[in-house]
Amino acid sequence: MCRSIKTLRPPATPEVTDDDIRAAALQYVRKVSGFRSPAAHNREVFDAAVAEVAEATRHLLGHLQVRGTTRTAPNGTAPNSERDTGSGPLPG
Repeated sequence: MCRSIKTLRPPATPEVTDDDIRAAALQYVRKVSGFRSPAAHNREVFDAAVAEVAEATRHLLGHLQVRGTTRTAPNGTAPNSERDTGSGPLPG
């Protein structure tokens, strides 16, 4: 795995910007696809993958619980229910 990947998760980084999240998503898609920059015929799917990975990263960071801290999502909101924080019992 690449050693230059920047840690985006608290407590190591107090605030994560959308630029940080997009850069991490782009790095991931480049690593997985093997392409630094896609050919024109792959641009749409490459860009869609970056957007999907960025959204998944926002979701992850917005729902992680770090003990001893108050967690806010990248959009500035705090999780406020058992369902949002994942602290309730598992379904099933």
